[in-house]
Amino acid sequence: MVGITKNRTYTEHIMIPSMFDLKDRVAVVSGAAQGLGQATALALAQAGCNLVLVDRNLAGAQRTAAQAIDYGVRSICRETNVSDPGAIAELFDHVDRDFGRVDFLGNIAGDGILAKPEELQVEQLQQVLSNLVIGRFCMCQQAGKRMLAQGSGSIMNIGSLASTTALGRGHIAYSMAMGAVVQMTRELSTEWSHRGVRVNAVLPAQVVNPSLEARMAQDPTLEGRFLEGIPIGRLGQPKDIMGIALLLASDASEWITGAIIPMDGGNLAMNAGGTPGHQSALQQSFRAETQNQQ
Repeated sequence: MVGITKNRTYTEHIMIPSMFDLKDRVAVVSGAAQGLGQATALALAQAGCNLVLVDRNLAGAQRTAAQAIDYGVRSICRETNVSDPGAIAELFDHVDRDFGRVDFLGNIAGDGILAKPEELQVEQLQQVLSNLVIGRFCMCQQAGKRMLAQGSGSIMNIGSLASTTALGRGHIAYSMAMGAVVQMTRELSTEWSHRGVRVNAVLPAQVVNPSLEARMAQDPTLEGRFLEGIPIGRLGQPKDIMGIALLLASDASEWITGAIIPMDGGNLAMNAGGTPGHQSALQQSFRAETQNQQ
């Protein structure tokens, strides 16, 4: 465990409207070393929220904490495998000792495995379900027990558009798991909302991260194919989660629960035959090549 604090008030940096003010609240954020987890943590810190930053990459979580303390909040880092129910229970025991409450869960970490359906091994499927379904449920359960006891709290599960539409490209295990995350969110919301605990899910489309960057480097046409389905004309960036996370963590969303929120640049809204209002890199390349041949 690493705790980091700095003698500075968050109001020295940014003024937050009262409905978004998270001062003195506590958030547990998994996957906090990079990407959506890091962006979520920093958005909450800007609003005055104390943080428990969870990641297998402790050094990465510590880097996030070092940025968060500039907003005058308390940040504690925990190296935790969120596919392990025992490790999750231990994590929340530490949360009890360190803070004595939890007001928000950013349920973000979890790995998938790509494999063709006819080649996917049962052991691989079990691993993905353990990472993305059982792990997410255990995080919800542990946070939920504490939120129910205090009569308030909010959970943000990160899902994927793969829960709603099929991606192909070997995503069978990942899509199955994310479908379960969406239905888990609905069930938990139905069970807990009348007791003060809201549960929502955010479904990103393609958000740039090291894994996606590596795949695009291997296949130069990949980004262009993705952009064919994103009317807004760009891939997602981790910062795109920041406003949504702040909304769901705060009193500004006190009547939002059981919601399945796309974060996708319009991908889900567009019909498969729709024509986006931009030219993707692939389209531009194809047209330029055609013109040159003429």
